[in-house]
Amino acid sequence: MSDGSGVKAKVTVRVATAFDTPLILEFIRDLAEYERLLHEVEATEADIRRDLFGENPRCFCEIAEANGQAVGFALWFYNYSTFRGRAGIYLEDLFVRPEARGLGAGKALLRRLAQRCVDADLGRLEWSVLNWNAPSIAFYDSLGAGAMTDWTVRRLDGEALGRLAAS
Repeated sequence: MSDGSGVKAKVTVRVATAFDTPLILEFIRDLAEYERLLHEVEATEADIRRDLFGENPRCFCEIAEANGQAVGFALWFYNYSTFRGRAGIYLEDLFVRPEARGLGAGKALLRRLAQRCVDADLGRLEWSVLNWNAPSIAFYDSLGAGAMTDWTVRRLDGEALGRLAAS
């Protein structure tokens, strides 16, 4: 993307607002399609509005723009490290539209979250990446992000979650 004169677009990052709800869901669906997981998306605009902009927000979102057009997003929430005795940020989703890749939007979004961590004296910024996503892994490596090779993500959901809750 350029401004028509061949000049690279300037990327800015802003905090998402409730007006961005449809856009955020669009980004989620675009990310899921890229990750070959679109069939797993159950989120609705009502879910996004409730959890990001409701009375008790559960997560937060930053929007990257180039030339006034939304090109990417980062959806995140606070976590806590008992070992460090500090909260941190867990980046749930990071996505930049394919036509905007290379403008620096992904780095700008991660920089914004890193600034939040530093400003609030948080212990870390972390996220997961699919093992097959070589372009993203290379990008994260270029930033100095280390892989947590000794840890395996585990998940309870669906029937297993219900069974444990009921036991």
